Amino acid sequence: MLKISPISAARLSPWMAAACSLLHPPALHAQTAEQGHLPEIAVKGPRDASIGTADSASEGAAEKASFQSRPKLRPGDIVEAVPGVVATQHSGDGKANQYFLRGFNLDHGTDFAMRVAGMPVNMPTHGHGQGFADLNFLIPELVSGVRYRKGPYFADSGDFSLAGSASLDYVSVLDSPFAEFTLGQNGLRRLLAAGSRTVDDQTWLGAVELEGNDGPWQVPEHLRKTNAVLRYSQGSASRGLSVTAMAYQSRWTSTDQIPQRLVDSGELSRFGSLNPTDGGRTRRLSLSASWFDKGPEGDTELSAYAIDYRFGLFSDFTYFLANPAQGDQFEQTDRRRIYGAQATHRRPNRIGGLDGILSVGAEWRGDRIGEVGLYPSQFRQRLGTVRNDKVSEDQIALHAQQLVELGANVRSYVGLRGTWLGYDVQGREPVYGALNSGRGHQSLLSPKAGLAWTVAPAHELYLNAGQGFHSNDVRGATIRLDPQTGLPAERVPALVKGTGSELGWRFQPDERLSLTVAVWQLQLGSELVYVGDAGTTEPGRASKRHGVESTLRWQIDGRWRVEADLAWSRARFRGASPDGEGNFVDNAVERVAAAGVVWQQGPWMATLRLRYMGPRALDTLDSVRSRPVTLLNFGGTYAVNRQLTLGLQVFNLAGRKGNDIEYFYASCTASEVLSDRCGGGIADRHVHPMEPRSVRLSARWTF
Repeated sequence: MLKISPISAARLSPWMAAACSLLHPPALHAQTAEQGHLPEIAVKGPRDASIGTADSASEGAAEKASFQSRPKLRPGDIVEAVPGVVATQHSGDGKANQYFLRGFNLDHGTDFAMRVAGMPVNMPTHGHGQGFADLNFLIPELVSGVRYRKGPYFADSGDFSLAGSASLDYVSVLDSPFAEFTLGQNGLRRLLAAGSRTVDDQTWLGAVELEGNDGPWQVPEHLRKTNAVLRYSQGSASRGLSVTAMAYQSRWTSTDQIPQRLVDSGELSRFGSLNPTDGGRTRRLSLSASWFDKGPEGDTELSAYAIDYRFGLFSDFTYFLANPAQGDQFEQTDRRRIYGAQATHRRPNRIGGLDGILSVGAEWRGDRIGEVGLYPSQFRQRLGTVRNDKVSEDQIALHAQQLVELGANVRSYVGLRGTWLGYDVQGREPVYGALNSGRGHQSLLSPKAGLAWTVAPAHELYLNAGQGFHSNDVRGATIRLDPQTGLPAERVPALVKGTGSELGWRFQPDERLSLTVAVWQLQLGSELVYVGDAGTTEPGRASKRHGVESTLRWQIDGRWRVEADLAWSRARFRGASPDGEGNFVDNAVERVAAAGVVWQQGPWMATLRLRYMGPRALDTLDSVRSRPVTLLNFGGTYAVNRQLTLGLQVFNLAGRKGNDIEYFYASCTASEVLSDRCGGGIADRHVHPMEPRSVRLSARWTF
């Protein structure tokens, strides 16, 4: 059901009215409808309301029944509801997921922007890597919607959204309070309790989550997580307010990648570790508020947020290569407060006699980073300082986008986003800190455009193009000397431009069936490349990607639903390659396939999901390739009665021995140092295995 005001409906054609309604985040509107505040007019349409309203073939909203029924090993797995996205893990469940999309190894979130309850998740100038996006504070059961876009085609999409973006909304009201307890192998236990209460138009919602897990690792993970949400909302379908508080903390022992050569020789188990003192701790506190008003002069939305964030991580990826005596463990820290606000206004208008919608907006985000540091360590004890910086970073953006109905079956939009980034880096490392300090700013204009043609009631074609950007770690924009070597270092731009385009087709004969195909290309001015011995990302060469994606969503009948996604991509560096290097973008995902089937009848529900990620180049010469990975998961529930629901999840149902991640770089172990076999390091695959077959049982009691 699409909700619009009577005045908007009178002034706009049906597709424009639906499009205007779709521009609203669904969370609060869904909440008001559930409370009984009915809209003045309801327009019936397909479930994802795509034909006649979508701006591209690669945008959409995941069905709630689909992403909630998926077996989820970790909270971040929910982003696999976005077609073509793969979420894995290479260092323990307290750390951000590893993401793959559109020919990118996105590391922990670079070039894929994520928001939860209106707040940005990606962290610029982060201690572990640019764009770090940790979703472990997410409570999947509270997610009301997953909306996604791909490509830099929309004016309201900003930093880190070159490959795509996903917005995850939280519910404001629950049908009934509940408590759910989950037990699994390897010490997994989880307790979730949530409920809401509504009086008139005011609703309070609260949830608490406690989780512990050791995992299949020889060195137990000892994950200990605490999570809480408190939300207040009030209003109607035309005007409303919500305030959300979240609190999350976690600590764990890392299970970093290990050399394949030790596994092959039998010296180390696939689930073994070379440094049992690796691990981390993180904390996230946030307060956010949003307000909207749908009136005769248009729709206005205001939101603001404040986040307090702490992060500390001990990692060891090269073991004894750089420091044969004390080892190569290092500590990365990040301590910051984040403030932000945004405002948007959308109103119907007419241009040259044509109906349209004008959207304008402004955004500000300020990161006040008290400490972002890198320290060599041994057994979690610091041995010195590589970098210790205090950073202030502000990003301000203005954007506007005009949609126009060119004819009965053709519509288009043009947009422009202006971004200004200002930064101040204060180095506190005693030797090179002052030299690497500095301040600066950079601005960027990003034009966007799109065209949609409804060829027939069930067929729509799209053409999209635009420029976007990602920010670099601003410490790289002020650096003069490499703090590890003392040699001159090359500075990088604070903002890097990307240009993309896409041709798409959507087939949607009715609300039960949707098929999309998109052919896309993207060029970046500088690639962000993962550096194994530093555990972070660094700017690299310019690159170009292109690919094809296809998605299928088919509700066969009231019992069966089928989903399938296929994605192929090609990624290459542009220009002449340096000596000894090639033009393959290392670790760029090339082929991804996913399929799922959901069956529901009476009190029973079952889902089976298959995910395949093909081999990819692990170095720029394509001399070493990763192994393909196939994963099959099962989930099912049975409602015993109105109060009790039992659940079963089986992960890696086929018991495959694949890897969540593979890197190719040089390392040296303690035994190789003692036997004088190391030399300048041994280049090898470094892998983190996906978890073996595991079972989780749950029981939910609804009050």
